[in-house]
Amino acid sequence: MALPTKNPTETKAWKQLQKHFEAVKDVHMKDLFAQDKNRANKMTIKWEDFYLDFSKNRITDETLKHLLQLAEEVGLKDAIKSQFSGEIINETEGRAVLHTALRAPKSSKFIVDGENVMPEVYAVKQKIESFTNEVLKGKRKGFTGKAFTDVVNIGIGGSDLGPAMVVEALQFYKNDLTTHFVSNVDGDHVNEVIKKLNPETTLFVIVSKTFTTQETLSNANTLKEWFLKSANEDAIAKHFVAVSTNIESVKNFGIDENNVFPMWDWVGGRFSLWSAVGLTISLAVGYSNFDSLLKGANKMDNHFENEDFDSNIPVILALISVWYNNFFHAESEAIIPYSQYLNQFATYLQQGIMESNGKSVDRKGNPIDYQTGTIIWGEPGTNSQHAFFQLIHQGTKLIPADFIGFVNALHGNQDHQDKLISNFLAQTEALLNGKTETEVVKENTAPNIVPFKVFKGNKPTNTLFINTLSPESLGKLIAMYEHKIFVQGIIWNIFSYDQFGVELGKQLASKILKEFSGTVNNAHDSSTSNLLNHYKNLS
Repeated sequence: MALPTKNPTETKAWKQLQKHFEAVKDVHMKDLFAQDKNRANKMTIKWEDFYLDFSKNRITDETLKHLLQLAEEVGLKDAIKSQFSGEIINETEGRAVLHTALRAPKSSKFIVDGENVMPEVYAVKQKIESFTNEVLKGKRKGFTGKAFTDVVNIGIGGSDLGPAMVVEALQFYKNDLTTHFVSNVDGDHVNEVIKKLNPETTLFVIVSKTFTTQETLSNANTLKEWFLKSANEDAIAKHFVAVSTNIESVKNFGIDENNVFPMWDWVGGRFSLWSAVGLTISLAVGYSNFDSLLKGANKMDNHFENEDFDSNIPVILALISVWYNNFFHAESEAIIPYSQYLNQFATYLQQGIMESNGKSVDRKGNPIDYQTGTIIWGEPGTNSQHAFFQLIHQGTKLIPADFIGFVNALHGNQDHQDKLISNFLAQTEALLNGKTETEVVKENTAPNIVPFKVFKGNKPTNTLFINTLSPESLGKLIAMYEHKIFVQGIIWNIFSYDQFGVELGKQLASKILKEFSGTVNNAHDSSTSNLLNHYKNLS
């Protein structure tokens, strides 16, 4: 059964939303709060250790009613069933989309091509656990008999962003292993990492499904050449492992076949940290914490699959995002975590959201005439308050923002935490209320300065409070955004799980690379030709 192919703009709900938008587009949220004293309670979802307040949005009860109707009309319920049952919803690539299976209980059943994949999933998890424990307990050693002190993850895209983000987010839970991530084909990146390594005590994890990714193999070969200056070929088997499906190429690289961790084509790269791609996470924080990450994601899966839409966190967040993107024409969304541990969270979500929903044809292959996707950006608070918040507060663009905060500080410094959360709460209040001319005048502001200190307010935010940043809560948080992506894709009638847009540049880069040897000359536009010649003449 294929996904529904309903043009959202042709639904009754969309037409009602268009009419409704004209009536409420200039309404100030301050007035909505004044009119409904119960607004904050009605527009809050409490689930486990999550507390989502979405009342500071330019929405009314009627807005939500129409948005929920839109979800029904585009067949969201059936689409969710299709995903969780293993149907081929990535139709352009002929694949199921089952990253949810990677974090499901062993007793679950996820059928792909008539087979339950769970036994295979748990066999790989067992292999990750055993390998992790052998490294951490010193049973698995380097070629000189020394225990490993460093792990280098070599990958790009989903093979790098997910593990790198999670390892940084869970720094508090890390063990004594030092982790490094090499992704960019820029040789300066890999050589700066090499400076920090001892070949006798470094473990290398190469993550590439096909084992042909240019950036990953270039970095892997550079690290291999460096390593072989201190060791012989036989030592590669002790120091290099791979997450891949291309067994022959991995063996040719010198990696022991027993040190290959498999991947599956029903897991997209940007959703793969839950698989063996997360091996570096397991090594960095221990398998039990990695498993807690998976269990947290599974709890969010169950919430998303079973909760009614009006109290379903990913669904509500997705619908609100569609409201701003398609009716207010807000092109970007800011992700503001009030935790330095989540320094890479917005960067990680950029791939997940923009690669998934950056599409301009519908599920029938027809061009679409409405906006899809959102531009995702952000930095941790309070740093971002001293950077781009000026634009959000007083600029001309409407930028909805998600504020993510944690009640408890991991290191327990209450003074710092109180200051952090006071900023967290104050910013959303300021974005809501703004500052009127009357308020500015009362501060004895010089008349000629008054216009510059007025804030219109009415800037929308979602506020998510989580009790503590733990492996489990992080798993829930990541899965929440994954499901938001899915809901948006269903509403926009696009395929969220292919990424053909990233291929063209790769293909052209391969052609241009051959020109550096002087054996091939390709036709280019005049700009590219001039730039190519400039580089060749100076390099």
